[in-house]
Amino acid sequence: MKFLSLEKEAFGLDISDLSLKIIKLKKKKHSFSVASFNQIPIAPGIIERGVIKNEDALVKIIQAACKKVKGKKLTTKYVVASLPEERSFLQVIQMPIMKEEELILAVPFEAENYIPLPMSEVYLDFQVIQPIENHLNHLDVLLVAMPKKIVNAYAVCLKKAGLVPLVFEIESEAITRALIKDEISNAPVALIDLGTNGTDFIIFAGRSIQFTHSIPISLLQITEAIAQALHVDFKKAEKIKINYNLKNPNTGQNSKKILQAIVPILDNLAAQIKKYLDFYQDHAFHEHLGANQKIAKIFLCGGGANFKGLPEFLSNKLGVTVEIKDFWADFSLRTSNSDIDKNFLSFATALGLALREINEVP
Repeated sequence: MKFLSLEKEAFGLDISDLSLKIIKLKKKKHSFSVASFNQIPIAPGIIERGVIKNEDALVKIIQAACKKVKGKKLTTKYVVASLPEERSFLQVIQMPIMKEEELILAVPFEAENYIPLPMSEVYLDFQVIQPIENHLNHLDVLLVAMPKKIVNAYAVCLKKAGLVPLVFEIESEAITRALIKDEISNAPVALIDLGTNGTDFIIFAGRSIQFTHSIPISLLQITEAIAQALHVDFKKAEKIKINYNLKNPNTGQNSKKILQAIVPILDNLAAQIKKYLDFYQDHAFHEHLGANQKIAKIFLCGGGANFKGLPEFLSNKLGVTVEIKDFWADFSLRTSNSDIDKNFLSFATALGLALREINEVP
């Protein structure tokens, strides 16, 4: 959703319910470096399931995060900002082959069949998906829509914070840019972004996202389950979670209690993922992907990817290879700061936003 063309130097700003992340990249010939970054918490209640409840509080957080970035001081007010996945509508549709000017007029009418809100209440964007192979007798078109009241609220907060939004982008679009090299995949790939307040499930195939869904299972629930099982406060439970290893759990009473507390949550996560994998596999057919129809790999990102043993746990439950994607290496991205290095998996969305800016600047 463009508000202005990307002719200005900008940074990526990822705003979620419980955290805010910033990344500003600097291009160096064939590689990138992180010029500026920050990550600060957002208190519960300021944003709830993507809806801003306290604009003034969010404005102060944005201003503080920009002012106190690590690395080089931010000297630009232009930003590429995220929009909440759980409030978005994304759908791949097929349209007859037609000219671009005809498509611009036709897509909004077709979109009414897929978006459960009046067109007057949403911002609608679309792009034609170019096939990898074979010339099709139709156009695959990716629809993306977001309620105007949601977008407008984020725009107001950014403006009050002294920033200018060049582009708003749904989280899944930014994540795929960070995790899918060159934004192209000959076979369908699933992406799981397990965060503090929820999980985004994404399937990417060819040159586009094909399916997304928000799963209401989070790292917060895992920490709370540990706290309850061991009768400890949240801060201590968080430390226990960080050190716990699902693959090689320590023996002892506490380890057994932890396992009994968190396995039902992770089993539920695996069941939800399998449900959507099966749904996609049963309903999707990409004529332009040839025989490569099966999802054979899942990439894990977000803070949950740091949960030791989780890839192996999910691989065993799903019968599909689950691995952590070192997306920094794909972009020859380097940073000398240990804070971002040890938490790089949680910066996927912010990195994707920053990459959009740096890739499109002339």
